Amino acid sequence: MEDLKKSVEEKSMLINRIRSEMGRVVVGQRDLLDGLLIGLFTKGHILIEGVPGLAKTSAVKALADTVKANFKRIQFTPDLLPADLIGTEMYRPQSGDFVIKKGPLFHNIILADEINRAPSKVQSALLEAMQEKQVTIGDNTFSLPDPFLVLATQNPIEQEGTYPLPEAQVDRFMLKILINYPDKSEEKEIMRRVGFDTQVTLHSIIDPDEINSIEKIIRDIYMDEKLKEYIVELIFATRNPKAYGMNIQHYIQYGASPRATIFLSLAARAYAFLQQRAYVTPQDIKTIAPSVLRHRLILSYEAEAEDITPDQVIGMIFDSVEVP
Repeated sequence: MEDLKKSVEEKSMLINRIRSEMGRVVVGQRDLLDGLLIGLFTKGHILIEGVPGLAKTSAVKALADTVKANFKRIQFTPDLLPADLIGTEMYRPQSGDFVIKKGPLFHNIILADEINRAPSKVQSALLEAMQEKQVTIGDNTFSLPDPFLVLATQNPIEQEGTYPLPEAQVDRFMLKILINYPDKSEEKEIMRRVGFDTQVTLHSIIDPDEINSIEKIIRDIYMDEKLKEYIVELIFATRNPKAYGMNIQHYIQYGASPRATIFLSLAARAYAFLQQRAYVTPQDIKTIAPSVLRHRLILSYEAEAEDITPDQVIGMIFDSVEVP
């Protein structure tokens, strides 16, 4: 435990450097930056939702700039095809054979910009890549580089020209982060920087080997058995709320999947690591759980009719499940 604590303290200096570098571009948005760091260090895909103009894309690009790895931005549009992501077989008349032309997914960090502006057939091309870290083109299967991370942005579904993401696609994202408007002081700082300051060039700070090292430390972060049971209870409460004394089953069509259990355990460890601790507390789980669960709860039509949000349901669950 002492060795682990020492390793966490050593890496915290590196984390502070990354935060500082990203802070040169992104004003405020602490939850967003924490979520992106959790995704980077656990190699978990992140979905970021917010109205246009809240620096979703800028934050992802800022993170990518601090990493010594290949980065690719893909603008999702209604006319995008699966082959535009994974690549395709091309025929060469000169030799009479086919060659593989790899698509933009063959990079370490993928910015899937406005991902919900492309239809379901395009989303299906990401399923294998996000889960198996590989893609299949024709008869050939290719491994994707390590690390491989999809950082996706989307606009609220109520906006014009958006498609709801398929449940199988959404479930592959470790976190769904909701971002809101900045406060007055942050807005003033944004106004000062944008259009008046010179262009900021960020420096690469961390390489893939360092990311792998931090990932190993995070997986070793101590979590008490009672907290593991707490996580399981929370997930089961989303599936059978009546067993926990909650009369909200009519709001939930489907509860959280087993991926939620895995990701909540890992994300809580990563959050504790970002707080420079070698152990997980119940508060760590409470803080990160909404981002892990909000996109995995499929609410009923009744919940939608009453304007009940996933975050409200998650709050009811936390109020009913006993904290160890």
